[in-house]
Amino acid sequence: MLFICRCQRRIRLMMMKILGELALVGAIASVFIVAAQGRAAERAAEEAAGREYIRTLDELTSKARNKRVIANWNYESNITAYNEEVQMQVYLEVAEEEKEYWKETMTYFWREFEDEDLKRMFKKYSQLGTSALPEDLNQRLIQAVNNMQATYAKATICDYKDKTKCDLHVEPEVTDIFANSEDPEELKYTWVEWHKAAGAPSRGNFTEYVEMDNEAAKLNGYDTVAEWWLGEYETADSEDQFIALWKQVKPLYQQIHAYVRRHLRLKYGEDVVSAKGPLPAHLLGNIWAQTWGGVEKFTRPYPDKPDVDVTAALISQNYTALKMFKTAEEFFTSLNLSGMPDLFWERSIIEKPDDGREMVCHASAWDFFDGEDFRIKQCTTITNAFFKTTHHEMGHIQYYLQYKDQPVIYREGANPGFHEAVGDVIALSVSTPKHLRVMGLLEDGPDDIESNINQLYKMGLDKIVFLPFAYILDLFRYGVFRGTTTPDNYNCHFWQLREAIQGVEPPAPRSEQDFDPAAKYHIAADVEYMRYYISYIIQFQFHRSLCQLAGEYTPGDSDKLLSNCDIYKSTAAGNALGKMLQLGSSKPWPDAMEMLTGQRNMDASGVLEYFQPLHDWLKAENEKTGEYIGWEPSTVQYCTDEQRAEMEISEFKKGLDKITG
Repeated sequence: MLFICRCQRRIRLMMMKILGELALVGAIASVFIVAAQGRAAERAAEEAAGREYIRTLDELTSKARNKRVIANWNYESNITAYNEEVQMQVYLEVAEEEKEYWKETMTYFWREFEDEDLKRMFKKYSQLGTSALPEDLNQRLIQAVNNMQATYAKATICDYKDKTKCDLHVEPEVTDIFANSEDPEELKYTWVEWHKAAGAPSRGNFTEYVEMDNEAAKLNGYDTVAEWWLGEYETADSEDQFIALWKQVKPLYQQIHAYVRRHLRLKYGEDVVSAKGPLPAHLLGNIWAQTWGGVEKFTRPYPDKPDVDVTAALISQNYTALKMFKTAEEFFTSLNLSGMPDLFWERSIIEKPDDGREMVCHASAWDFFDGEDFRIKQCTTITNAFFKTTHHEMGHIQYYLQYKDQPVIYREGANPGFHEAVGDVIALSVSTPKHLRVMGLLEDGPDDIESNINQLYKMGLDKIVFLPFAYILDLFRYGVFRGTTTPDNYNCHFWQLREAIQGVEPPAPRSEQDFDPAAKYHIAADVEYMRYYISYIIQFQFHRSLCQLAGEYTPGDSDKLLSNCDIYKSTAAGNALGKMLQLGSSKPWPDAMEMLTGQRNMDASGVLEYFQPLHDWLKAENEKTGEYIGWEPSTVQYCTDEQRAEMEISEFKKGLDKITG
């Protein structure tokens, strides 16, 4: 009995101890729960404060960007020393403002916020851009870019046939020579002189720009500008994706390349164009050999079929620049998208003023970040090319209009390629014979297979041949920013890329006294170019989806080919496009892509579907004529023997082999 009592007492004591310990644990847990609740409340308060701060920052950023864009517009539309000085001062003032905003932004623990949208805005605002530079370095960067732009805009050459006439600009004179001349000596002379005038003088400024821009990249948390630019695509494997896209379209490009080489050889002789070598860059109808439409007239697959070029019709029907723009606007409104606001018509420059001013004529669309002011600057001439360009540039304005109610930080394309693709996806419809007939610009005629091959070939000389050129421009700059291409190898590496990937060669020997990359506007103006490469892929993804929504494309139906689709007046297509555009960059680009196409990746299958009839025809034709597919090394010297030896063991060569292997 005593034993039982003692046991019971021991059990009671143990239970009391356990209960005491549990009570202590409970008390401690309560403290933690209260603390956690307190921290949650504190975090919620911080998040609310962050949300209010972003609203204020949005207003301030809108005003700052507006001020900067106005100064830039004033300079580019009238290049004077005064406007350059004002632009520089405004840029520096805005940079200091943005730096102060950035400092406050970085005081928030935004990575701990629960609101994903708020976190995304903070993340974007945490990137300060070039404003991160100290004022003296930022001034050097701005000056270097301005100098390159001014060199490009003011560059003039003498006429081949009249050496006393020395006022030929790239637009329209040099462009017209390449579009119309079939004299290889005139083309070679013009090519060499233009690159000498527009490219070579910018070498020093380009080196300065690279140094300053890389400093800005480091201050924004990137190793170089290459990583900074790639960061805009929000995927770690962007470069691998770019390579994969190129490998998808390369076989089609090689077939076009071989076919064009044969016709150039027949026209100019084998002493000018070899049977197996790269194509001479000056014979392709374009000063940069980025598109080859200029050779279409003597390389057309079925030359007896009428050409689809509405330049003559535009002129005979008294089209003016204004009428072109009004026609483009009507296309967008037919899709239930927005018309151009009154300020657009009041403030845009759609023709080059005849007051003698120097200006940047390169067509461009502008968002002034106030939700009201949107403009195009374009030196329009009445041609088929400008008819399409006008629709393209207005596509940018449409994007601006659709996302104008987003926070300022989201007023951009879902990724850099989206903006360019939107303008071009409209131009794909506009350039079809079907649409041109509706507009009364093309006479009625049969949509037979031969005419379709001609039209696809003409499109291929624009859309397909552009891809390697667009890819190369930023491959070159990635190498420069990363240091794998040094200043003493600029021109050598540039032409090695062009030969290896694009299969073109310069018309005359080149050296490091030349700087041919800067003869392209986007190099001189510090414009990332991979966006164009991407846009020429994804526009066909967009086009395929929009055409299916419009009932204009059915896979396998020869009466509803993707290449003859016109989405004009399809509100179903317009509404779907508008919804994607309204997102701006508020969501990662795969979300925007999926909204319209159902796909979450960039894919060249749309390109290949569009051009499949042409690809099949070219393969049969090249096989029939025994054409060599691909190209052997160029015999034109653009690298010294020493440069070539160094290149064989360089990181540059390893990267190139990854792309071409």
